[in-house]
Amino acid sequence: MFPLATDLLSQLVRARLTCLTQLRDIGLKQMELVRDGNMTALLNLLSAKQRPLTELQRIESALDPFRGQDPEARRWRRAEDRAACARHVKECEAMLREIIAQEKECETTLVRRRDDAAVRLQGIHSAGLARGAYTAPSHAQVSQLDLQVGP
Repeated sequence: MFPLATDLLSQLVRARLTCLTQLRDIGLKQMELVRDGNMTALLNLLSAKQRPLTELQRIESALDPFRGQDPEARRWRRAEDRAACARHVKECEAMLREIIAQEKECETTLVRRRDDAAVRLQGIHSAGLARGAYTAPSHAQVSQLDLQVGP
């Protein structure tokens, strides 16, 4: 039996779903680390996230030739294969929406944490300036006033 282009398409769509599932799971851990403020672990996780992102790019490039095709013109071995591929494509779309929502939530939380830290740092800076003003030695010239009476 000779391979059909749709065999490759099905394989790529399944690989895409697997990759997106990995990214979603990493995204859940990423959200947890962002909420906890664990930046060291977050950076390590983001480094590990690069591998599935690179794989997803490879898969997307391999899918490019199929994007311009008329789905109705494709030849499938069985109707079940076509239905399974269509189901996987819908799962990929839903997974991608979930991943995008996770990324937006992480970004919003990180921005909020950054802004909170900036406010705290500004407060610390202002308190330091105020403390410095009260504890700094006075550099004013001491004047003497002669209060003696008479010659």
